[in-house]
Amino acid sequence: MTDMSTDKHTPRVGYAAGAFDLFHVGHLNILRQAKQHCDHLIAGVVSDDLIEITKGHRPVVSLRERMEIVEHIRYVDQVHAEVLLDKLDTWRQLRFDVFFKGDDWRGTPKGERLEQEFAAVGVEVVYFPYTVHTSSTKLRAALEVLSLPVA
Repeated sequence: MTDMSTDKHTPRVGYAAGAFDLFHVGHLNILRQAKQHCDHLIAGVVSDDLIEITKGHRPVVSLRERMEIVEHIRYVDQVHAEVLLDKLDTWRQLRFDVFFKGDDWRGTPKGERLEQEFAAVGVEVVYFPYTVHTSSTKLRAALEVLSLPVA
């Protein structure tokens, strides 16, 4: 007699949030690595207002355009406009299994708080190496220098 049962695999849903402003290789690295750890990757693109609240400035590229860029990255299965400050509120909307973050958060008070809050609802937090040589902050600074009037 043949066993007709099938191995039912529950897809592992991952969530990687970021501003993704001035999209660069560091962003691509996070999304590539995240996709290697889940079956379905949701990229959360942080809204302009939340970026202003958390980073103190507006993004260079609008939310709509950043979402369109991220949507076309082959590692991304779904794009979500992140408009809620609390990551648990976002989890309540999307119900992901694993949350991906750059390792610049590891060991920080906000990173430890995030780990505790997600552990309480069964979400694993996975850190990836932060791409030090390229960042939106550095690109923004370079753009500001280029925008200075020539003496």
